[in-house]
Amino acid sequence: MTPPQRQRRYPKPPPAPRQPLKEGERRNPERMFVVGGDGGARADLDLVTLIVASADPPPSATPEQTALLRLCTAPLSVAELSAYLNLPFSVVTVVLTEMLADELVEAHKPLVRQSVADRSLLEAVMHGLQRL
Repeated sequence: MTPPQRQRRYPKPPPAPRQPLKEGERRNPERMFVVGGDGGARADLDLVTLIVASADPPPSATPEQTALLRLCTAPLSVAELSAYLNLPFSVVTVVLTEMLADELVEAHKPLVRQSVADRSLLEAVMHGLQRL
């Protein structure tokens, strides 16, 4: 037995096909991070990679690049930049890859901690705590 199918009270009309542009008419342009790019070669960026601006926005910068450079006067993580700009992480990594290639920003990798702590350091901390 199949469940009954819902029907709309007022069916939506099918979308009209796109007409060719008339002379002098414009459509909304696509963002540069959608149009441009070198086909997927991205920098190795994590959510916690810190980004710092190393130059002022050039006149040829896209709005996204200008916003990133203004935010990155102090080090910010890629996750914070994504949240502040309300853009997905993947889009921010594409824009940052182009900016890293143009040397507009610097990326600082997070410090990788050792999986096992240094025994001498742990002993020093333990002896210090025992003296208290």
